[in-house]
Amino acid sequence: MSAADAGSILGTPRHPMLVERLAALTADPTLQALIVLLVSFFVAFLVEVLFRGVLQIFVQNTKTHLDDVIVANLRRPIFLSVVFTGLDIAVDLLGPGSWLDFVVTACLVSVAILLWIGALIRISGAVLHHLCERPDARGVLQARTLPLFDMLAKILLASAGIYMIMVAWQLDLTGWLASAGIVGIAVGFAAKDSLANLFAGIFIIADAPYKLGDFIMFEDGLRGRVTEIGLRATRILTRDDIEINIPNQIIGNSRVVNESAGPHEKERVLINVSVAYGSDVDVVRNVLLECPKGQRWVCEEPRPHVLFRLFGGSGLEFSLCVWIQQPAHKEDVIDNLNTRIYKAFASANIEIPFSKHDLYIKDMPAQLLATLSDAQPAATTPHLGPSPASTTPQAAATQVAHVLAQTGPSLIGPPRRYGANTPG
Repeated sequence: MSAADAGSILGTPRHPMLVERLAALTADPTLQALIVLLVSFFVAFLVEVLFRGVLQIFVQNTKTHLDDVIVANLRRPIFLSVVFTGLDIAVDLLGPGSWLDFVVTACLVSVAILLWIGALIRISGAVLHHLCERPDARGVLQARTLPLFDMLAKILLASAGIYMIMVAWQLDLTGWLASAGIVGIAVGFAAKDSLANLFAGIFIIADAPYKLGDFIMFEDGLRGRVTEIGLRATRILTRDDIEINIPNQIIGNSRVVNESAGPHEKERVLINVSVAYGSDVDVVRNVLLECPKGQRWVCEEPRPHVLFRLFGGSGLEFSLCVWIQQPAHKEDVIDNLNTRIYKAFASANIEIPFSKHDLYIKDMPAQLLATLSDAQPAATTPHLGPSPASTTPQAAATQVAHVLAQTGPSLIGPPRRYGANTPG
């Protein structure tokens, strides 16, 4: 747009009624502009007093925090809009229809649009969070769909702001719309990975395989709590207090185990252990059931139980099954129970078998046989199996409970820190 075109569009003052009233006071354009500026600053001061002295005091006494956010974000755009309006009128009075008048007006309008779009984006985010956090929240807008609606609101407001700025600068949008198809194809090829993450994020939010606060595990064993679900990536906080961004495309094409899903957050943990052949099965069962009693993060309901799984190659395979309160404590519970089981088996004389290999010599040289016959007899190997003394399951359990009661506090220890907001 040329200066002549701008002059033809803005050839006359844009506020004729205001010009007539100011002309009744003075005919000097400079003095008229000064009066407009003083009035605009005075009105802006009244707006600031209204927000700071009245509205903020009023909203502080309400139950919800939403009105505080709305008032805090509207104060600055309204104040500056009043000032910008006074500046625009003053410039129009000094040089109506000039190129400077057009440039100043377009700049002021552009800045005002950016201020209002930023405020509306923050307000829309606060409104969406407020609607999702209500106890009676139902329908499409829920915590799991909040990132999708938040991003859609930002895209719509940003698009509207860009359109209004172009209109303020009197730009012809016909050419832009005509080239949108070609630009879209070019952007599609250039940002195919970003678009793949975008669509994967939409599908994740719609299908909700996990939500904020869930504890998830990936195929490579990475575990962590979900802290943010975005349209491009998902953030998880690991047990090492390290936040990791994982692109949604990778998550959409891999298997994700949600350990917090289901009717409750409890999770069953299996402690696998092997005992030597010849061990009393009832004694082993009772000893294992003594280990989780009174331990941190182990649930009393469902009750712990023991499974005799199979006859292994080196021993009898058992599994101690316990339920824990939260998946985040899985490693701590396994460490604690493994320690208690090892000490309990040592107290009850229950052998944990290890790999043994027997060597058979089919043909030994005669010289070596003569040397071995002249050597002293080797010392007998001490018995490594379970104690021959018969022990009832009840007596073994009582003895183990006494030993665990003496060593229990040192095994529990202080809880390991997990994140800044981890319960327990």
